[in-house]
Amino acid sequence: MTPHRYTPSSSAAVQSETAAGAAPPGPYYGEPHKFDPTFRGPVRRRSCTDVLCCLIFILVILSYVALGIVAWLHGDPKKVLHPTDSYGQFCGQKGTSNAKKPILFYFNILKCTNPTILINLQCPTTQMCVSKCPDKFATYTEMQLQHKLSKSYWEYYRLFCKPGFNNPDKPVSQVLRDEDCPSMIVPSRPFFQRCLPDFITLNGTVTVANRTRFKDALEMARSVTELQHAAKGITGLVDTKELGIKIVEDYAKSWTWILIGLLLSFAVSLVFILLLRFTAGLLLWMTIITVILLLAYGMWYCSMELSQLRLRPGSDVAIIEVGLQTDLQIYLQLTQTWIILLNALWRGIFQVTVCDVRAGGDAQADQHVPSPPASKVVSLGATEASILLMLIFLRRRVRVAIALLREASKAIGHIMSTLFYPVITFLLLTVFISYWAVTAVYLASSGEAVYKVMSPDVSCPYANTTCNPEIFNKTNISKATLCLGSQCLFAFYGGETSYHQYLFLLQLSNLLVFLWLVNFSLALEQCTLAGTFASYYWARRKPQDIPPCPLFSSFSRALRYHTGSLAFGALILSVVQLIRIILEYLEQKLKGIDNSLSRFIMHCLKCCFWCLEKLIRYMNHNAYVMVAIYGKNLCTSAREAFFLLMRNVVRVAVLDRVTDFLLFLGKVLIAGGVGVIAFFFFTRKIPVIQEEVPNLNYYWVPLLTVVIGSYLIAHGFFSVYATCVDTLFLCFCDDLERNDGSSEKPFLMSPELHRILGKSSQAR
Repeated sequence: MTPHRYTPSSSAAVQSETAAGAAPPGPYYGEPHKFDPTFRGPVRRRSCTDVLCCLIFILVILSYVALGIVAWLHGDPKKVLHPTDSYGQFCGQKGTSNAKKPILFYFNILKCTNPTILINLQCPTTQMCVSKCPDKFATYTEMQLQHKLSKSYWEYYRLFCKPGFNNPDKPVSQVLRDEDCPSMIVPSRPFFQRCLPDFITLNGTVTVANRTRFKDALEMARSVTELQHAAKGITGLVDTKELGIKIVEDYAKSWTWILIGLLLSFAVSLVFILLLRFTAGLLLWMTIITVILLLAYGMWYCSMELSQLRLRPGSDVAIIEVGLQTDLQIYLQLTQTWIILLNALWRGIFQVTVCDVRAGGDAQADQHVPSPPASKVVSLGATEASILLMLIFLRRRVRVAIALLREASKAIGHIMSTLFYPVITFLLLTVFISYWAVTAVYLASSGEAVYKVMSPDVSCPYANTTCNPEIFNKTNISKATLCLGSQCLFAFYGGETSYHQYLFLLQLSNLLVFLWLVNFSLALEQCTLAGTFASYYWARRKPQDIPPCPLFSSFSRALRYHTGSLAFGALILSVVQLIRIILEYLEQKLKGIDNSLSRFIMHCLKCCFWCLEKLIRYMNHNAYVMVAIYGKNLCTSAREAFFLLMRNVVRVAVLDRVTDFLLFLGKVLIAGGVGVIAFFFFTRKIPVIQEEVPNLNYYWVPLLTVVIGSYLIAHGFFSVYATCVDTLFLCFCDDLERNDGSSEKPFLMSPELHRILGKSSQAR
């Protein structure tokens, strides 16, 4: 392949054409790069950048490993999987007094709404192992009254008291103070070896033993809602063990077909990218038309189902009233389900419109999209028609995006190894996610039962001091004059060491370092791929002048010289993400507070930090490209990338976002296509292979796995493609500034890219 030659006349035409698409250089846009006859792509002789941040990053990784070791030494995940009583003994453990008591009982389950259980994974109340859960309502006061009539009431109630306690006449105030027995018991059932209230829905009202309200031992009114909140504090999301077992069974029966579906999506994604090199225009226009037709069909189908269900009695029941059901057909009989699907289509159409109008905004930039009234489905059709009109007027921009995609497909065709680099990122993310999850569980299970000396005499010098219940009776504390009647009682879960006191901060540190490592691995991928594709662009003769092993060379440069810069950018992004997570947590806690000002401030903060994260992510992405090419530090690279884009702001708006949007449509088409095939297969609607379909409890288990997996696989391929397009675009803008197309300063872009982009600039 011979290098393309440009004449001075053609170069002058290009410069005049591109002037309309670029901002003039000046103090607000930086100075363009000057011509350098020795420049041949990514700088090879470079030095380490952002060394201080690199050293900090290494120290943080070592500290993270130390944190994991400390957590593993103190934590015990069996506390999460197997219930433990207040003495630290596992329920149902052989060789102990709890061998025949496999279920955990909470003295005061209402305390389980305390947010500390999210940190310590323990409910801050006395816990005892029992052989069975209570099956009726009773309070300690009621038991004392009934005990005078029959001893059977006490014999039943004492099953849920501390072992060895046998004094039903003890005053209720002292019993509750010493935590000898629970103040009340409610009908419960075992759930993951824990006694939780047995909720039953009657006529849409949640009850326990046909009651909605009751009184505890202190004659305080309580509601079933309080029990619900307490149970949710333990279980998180209401689920059943049986559902989990059935899902595992479905995976065991269908894993081979799931693997085949994922391999199919892998092959389709690869073919899709390779075909872009030859038929980019046809494939992309087909993608756009297909997605529009799917949206139109979905809109029509949802509206038809909604109109039919409105005439059916009982279809207006809310989904939240139905609760969690394993039979999806139940939800399809509700009008709210189809309204939600119709709203989702509205959001998709609205985002398509926003992307086309802005041609430079994020296709997912509007989180709060207005929902369509169910009675005005006609507006959706009007919006659909407006998209078609906009595509007609924006066809020039789409043609420019097609040109970049075609050039990117050529680059990937010459360097096929770049398509498999996401596998390395996936492995790194798998390691980081696993390490973070295991460390978080060990940290959360590090809490231990803490016991304090409780004395009826406030002048006892040992009051509120830590004690050991196993040896407390052998000490002189209970025999002291001022401490007569003292007991060693359970106080809380956690600990009094420095490690336990800062457990919450350690969890936050675990989360922050996890986000840092994840963002660093993504930054390493972007920088490596950018350096690889820049080597392709700046090669005078393609593919002869492309350096050998460009992917490995770029990876080595990024890791050897620019670990500090990548870590710096990843840290900034991680801090913003951590703040957003904290804001989400605070918003959940403030939901029950009726304060308009606090909600307004919270929404403003969330919006600001969402925009800040998007801005930092975009700036980092372009900065990594400049780091890969010129080998400068992060701040300098970010500034040069920003000014370079500002000098070509129209091209950025036209090419960058439209290309990303078209690739997003490709991912949706691949995931949707493979999902449709999987749906017909698992629902036995393909006659040829009906006998091969396994008998499943829920066909949606493998179906969702295939759809989500297909989307992630397509995203991995197209992320490489998007990085290639962005890199080629920045190189193209830099090429126009460095060179003028003369024989002394020839352009290094391909002839096709030069021709199409030049014409596009002239048209604008």
